[in-house]
Amino acid sequence: MINAAPRLAKAINAEANELVAALCGFSLFLCLFCGYFMLRPIRETMGIVGGVDNLQWLFSATFVLMLIAVPLFAWLNSNVPRERYIDWVYAFFISNLLIFASLFSQLQHDVWLARSFYVWLSVYNLFVVSVAWSLMSDVFDSQQAKRLFAFIAAGASCGGLLGPALGALLIGWLGESGLMLCAATLLATALLAKRYLMSWRSQGGAGRPGAVSDESPKRPVLGNPFSGFSLVARSPYLLAISVFVILLATASTFLYIEQARLVAETFPTREQQVRVFGLIDFTVQALSLIAQLFITGRIAQRFGIRALLAGVPLLVCLGFIGLALAPTFAMLAALMIVRRVGEYACVRPGREMLFAPLDAQTKYKAKNFIDTVVYRAGDAASAWAKTLIDSLSNGVWVAAIAGAVCAAIWAALGWYLGGQREQIKPRSDENSV
Repeated sequence: MINAAPRLAKAINAEANELVAALCGFSLFLCLFCGYFMLRPIRETMGIVGGVDNLQWLFSATFVLMLIAVPLFAWLNSNVPRERYIDWVYAFFISNLLIFASLFSQLQHDVWLARSFYVWLSVYNLFVVSVAWSLMSDVFDSQQAKRLFAFIAAGASCGGLLGPALGALLIGWLGESGLMLCAATLLATALLAKRYLMSWRSQGGAGRPGAVSDESPKRPVLGNPFSGFSLVARSPYLLAISVFVILLATASTFLYIEQARLVAETFPTREQQVRVFGLIDFTVQALSLIAQLFITGRIAQRFGIRALLAGVPLLVCLGFIGLALAPTFAMLAALMIVRRVGEYACVRPGREMLFAPLDAQTKYKAKNFIDTVVYRAGDAASAWAKTLIDSLSNGVWVAAIAGAVCAAIWAALGWYLGGQREQIKPRSDENSV
């Protein structure tokens, strides 16, 4: 038992003093994704209830809500201490979950409630995950990020495995409202891990100075509600990351809409649809967990961030070409799984590594702007583009060719960003952007 901690630290590629912090990061993401993936099958079903032909409108509504929400959360970030910012954000979303639980218990079959929940959960997911990764890039330095982010991301996959399984098991007993209450409890539990991480950082556990500079966690992040936009607009590096995210969203949306259409045609009842989406999520997370534990970290250390950011888009490009040649459900399902596993296991950890050497304004404001507004702008634009392509052509092949072109550009940009990241010198907390 005495040697268990050093062995565990070695197994996850952590130093002895990093073990508890790494486990807390893992646990935080496990709670977030377990709660989210309990709700995700409900969201997908609500999208079908609202009408598959209306999905582009739901994507647009999500983008508009993001435009409203991001300045408000940025204002909050500028007015509360950084160590308390996530407390406020998560408390807000917990209250939202309690409200939806009450509404679903009374208005379960209301189409506008279904559409509202779909849009809200799309906003919720990006915000809670984005600020969690902001915390990780704040707590861990560049070298720690390269060693530990794959393991921390594995917490998300464990949560993604547990969430759909619990959702499928409990949906008949607790109903949709009960699952929302479970998600609220898990989100509150994630705050306990967050508090330890911020305490560990402030005590110098990450090798960073204590609370002395303008960038101390005990102070708000400098800037105004629109700082995220202005930081991105002034930085070629951040603009390139934004385009990378838009291309990621484009590939995801093209596949997502096709998946929704085929599931709606194949499985007629809400219960069947929830279970099918849950099974797909379970499969994706199981494969992602295997990759994160045994593959991602080794790729990052041996081949660098470029391999994480460019390899998956290349596979997606080849998958789109295969879909154009053989537009079947089996091909689409395989491509969807490859895309999502690749994003969770490689692209997301690699993307977060791009921010590790940057300052607090970039990590919290510019990053959150990219993760929310830019991502959902890509979603909305690509949803309308997919609708236009479908109206002008018969069959999947035209959209598949367009997706292949986007994925090829996405891969090239990922290679470029990986090279740029390796040239950035880590910045101490006393430095600014």
